[in-house]
Amino acid sequence: MTKIIDNIDKETSRAVAHYWLTRKAQRDNQKNKGKSDAGLRSAVTGGAQMDGFIQFFTRLIIDAGIDDKYIYNKRLMELPGFFRPTKEWDLLVVKDGHLIAAIEAKSQVGPSFGNNFNNRTEEAMGSALDLWTAFREGAFNGGIQPFLGYFFMLEDCEASNRPVKIKEPHFKVFPEFVGASYLKRYELFCQKLILERHYTSASFITSDSDSGTRGNYKEPSKDLSFKVFAKSLISHVGAFA
Repeated sequence: MTKIIDNIDKETSRAVAHYWLTRKAQRDNQKNKGKSDAGLRSAVTGGAQMDGFIQFFTRLIIDAGIDDKYIYNKRLMELPGFFRPTKEWDLLVVKDGHLIAAIEAKSQVGPSFGNNFNNRTEEAMGSALDLWTAFREGAFNGGIQPFLGYFFMLEDCEASNRPVKIKEPHFKVFPEFVGASYLKRYELFCQKLILERHYTSASFITSDSDSGTRGNYKEPSKDLSFKVFAKSLISHVGAFA
């Protein structure tokens, strides 16, 4: 029987296409109703764009031997935090009173890359800090370290590839950020999340709104590829099958 991991490229393409087609359908629906939100917000408020990826993660986990009754991706998504009462994750695996895995899946489409980049990075770092501190304090799973995953898809367009100016009124920024586009910034961010062990694994892909509807996508960095992320996830959850 063929494993999903063996068709990883095809399955990733399917999730990418689902994202863009869902987004387009939501925008068209808003326009037809004559209640379109400001700017591109109409395609964001509808939600569900990331469902293809969440379903993909779910199937990978089931393929690794975890019964679907232990997987939560539509309800009961809250975990206790240390700095706040709870945080809602995009996918959880909880078995026999232990947190096995928690995954965050996010995306960003232009044109406001600047403010959204700051919001996304602060959110991801804060969520990881909150979970690991709660873990240290014994909030869940009695010492069994969970898999913490971060997946991000960015719109591949002129604005996300353009070098971004940096202000240095007092001190020099780290050299890797000089002349870096938002696409490069996200790549560096995901790599540093793993380097600093804030997340067990991270995946970063890009896709444009035109070819994306056909499932086309790119992986700017091999170490952040979907296959690497998927294998890390399967290896961890498989130990609890």
